[in-house]
Amino acid sequence: MSEEVIIVRGNNTLTGEVNASGAKNSALKLMAAALLANGTTKLHNVPVISDITIMGEVLKCLGARVTREGHTLSIDTVNVDKHETPYELVSKMRASISVLGPLIGRFGVARVAMPGGCQIGARKIDMHLVGLEALGVHFRVQHGFLEATTPNGLVGAHVVLDFPSVGATENLLMAAVVSEGHTVIENAAREPEIADLANMLNSMGARVTGAGSSIIEIEGVPLESLHACEHTTVGDRIEAGTFLAGGALVGQPLTVRGIDPGFLRMALMKLTAMGCEVETGDDWITVRRYRPLQATEIQTLPHPGFPTDLQAQFMLLCACAQGNSVVTENVFENRFMFAAELSRMGADITIDDHHALVRGVDHLQGAPVKSTDLRAGAALVLAGIVAEGETKVYRIEHIDRGYEDYVGKLQSLGADVRREMLDGPSL
Repeated sequence: MSEEVIIVRGNNTLTGEVNASGAKNSALKLMAAALLANGTTKLHNVPVISDITIMGEVLKCLGARVTREGHTLSIDTVNVDKHETPYELVSKMRASISVLGPLIGRFGVARVAMPGGCQIGARKIDMHLVGLEALGVHFRVQHGFLEATTPNGLVGAHVVLDFPSVGATENLLMAAVVSEGHTVIENAAREPEIADLANMLNSMGARVTGAGSSIIEIEGVPLESLHACEHTTVGDRIEAGTFLAGGALVGQPLTVRGIDPGFLRMALMKLTAMGCEVETGDDWITVRRYRPLQATEIQTLPHPGFPTDLQAQFMLLCACAQGNSVVTENVFENRFMFAAELSRMGADITIDDHHALVRGVDHLQGAPVKSTDLRAGAALVLAGIVAEGETKVYRIEHIDRGYEDYVGKLQSLGADVRREMLDGPSL
């Protein structure tokens, strides 16, 4: 069976300027939010990645018409008349659970396939359900489907999340905007993507304040008062952070444009602590390094803490740094699967529960490796750029989920990297 792989020859080159695409983790939820309004919503700066394609299929299954022109999506919801999402699509991408809130908001009912497992951890949806139940939603699980009803309508409530879950905050937000009365979400996720979603909902006629802080307040409005809108997706902070990690790894000046530096404050602090020089402007960041990388300690936490989606990229930096680093993963329990692949390239990493002791080595060696998840795959390609010899990265469909033209952008920065079809068994 043939499969596409990324082949990297280590030339230790990565320099110049690259533009960040629109944020995957924002665009997917903006697409779901479009279901709340009757009309055609236009979303700009939407990345060309496989996750967006799958979400488009989910919306089409519900009756929407989704068209793309460049980086602009048009979502026509006039003929949306279904409230059920099939398992075949939900199983491909967990983010499709984010249609639950808007479907409940629009129809008062929803039937969504249970999302199942995930490569990097359990990602339970209990908090979604507890929060929505507080708004008056009744749930039952039937034959692998989550069935939601609102026998007495949606009513505002004070909800305190056990953990600042991004997905739960988003689903609650999208249902609460059409609930009757006032809703408060306490211990809400503070990620920039939450603020982006709230900005779009407000453009549609919703009344949301506090998004981006730990307390979000929503004054419910009638469903019929929401209208389609035009909205531009924020830049992808994780893609930007990935390229900046590559710049720090190689040491040559690298600039990412189209990103708010405030989105990456903690990551930029770590780059500085590791020996890099970081310069920022309104919508750009430049990293360069003149001395060896230094060991550090990293703990992943919800925003504004260090993002779990940059953990693999920074573990790679630690693997090439002078001294011993400790990386602690507090968000997803299986995210250290990446360490075994990086160790195949000569990294010295010991895993102890949710801690990784990373002893810096003076060089990495090219090897066949596989993407264990989206971010791990991107980091392995970066590792190949500084490794001796050739690296083949398998299972690159993970990378295509969240990075638009990753190989093309790396090539534009001078990396010796290409995609190729290979015949033979997969790793």
